[in-house]
Amino acid sequence: MNTPHVVVVMGVAGTGKTTIGPLLAQRLGVPYAEGDDFHPEANIAKMTAGTPLTDEDRWPWLDAIGAWAHGRAGLGGVVSSSALKRSYRDRLRSAAPGVVFVHLTGGRELIEDRMSHRQGHFMPTALLDSQFATLQPLQADETGVAVDVSGSPEEITDRAVTALSGLDG
Repeated sequence: MNTPHVVVVMGVAGTGKTTIGPLLAQRLGVPYAEGDDFHPEANIAKMTAGTPLTDEDRWPWLDAIGAWAHGRAGLGGVVSSSALKRSYRDRLRSAAPGVVFVHLTGGRELIEDRMSHRQGHFMPTALLDSQFATLQPLQADETGVAVDVSGSPEEITDRAVTALSGLDG
């Protein structure tokens, strides 16, 4: 990419946003922000208890991510956010119109397997079905790319960098 975009790494829980985000930021030479860090405590408590968040729960979280992205406009950055619904991505774009999305995609079986092996994360595997049910993939009029999450983190990051470079050309 020729200009320093703000990239939102999106996808359902377990696709590797927290792994790929920092690797992508490093490759692009920009800072990374962990989307989960923008959640209010009440949201984390709900998710830890296995309760899916409502849209009302998500608005302050999305606004905080959008504010960070807006502050990085012209400078570049990478932030993770599930951004599962079009309305969530629209909200991020309203705060930071130039954001570009990298949608990490993969089959449910692969993602559930990865989730079952991670430690110290508040999102239980039980919420995966609600994540897939909520997911609205990127639409043709949204600036972004879909990147398959099979393979190593380095391979996934390579695919993301290649796909993003195609957006400028």
